[in-house]
Amino acid sequence: MTADRVEVSWDPGKSKWLVRIQSGEEVIRRYCDAPKSADEQTLRAAADKTVRDEGYQVGPAGVTVRRESAAGR
Repeated sequence: MTADRVEVSWDPGKSKWLVRIQSGEEVIRRYCDAPKSADEQTLRAAADKTVRDEGYQVGPAGVTVRRESAAGR
């Protein structure tokens, strides 16, 4: 199956990166252990691996990395 949307954002409560996979109305949330200072390429690779591990493929929209949450909120 193809994910409609994949987003990576920093979760300050857990101090981990959250990978959010959306396919239709189904939303899967998984955390990855990349450091807060991880570069975009590392985060995209982690998201891609998480998506594959869950049995999905990344759709044409690809992976969105939201760093504003990592800016100290």
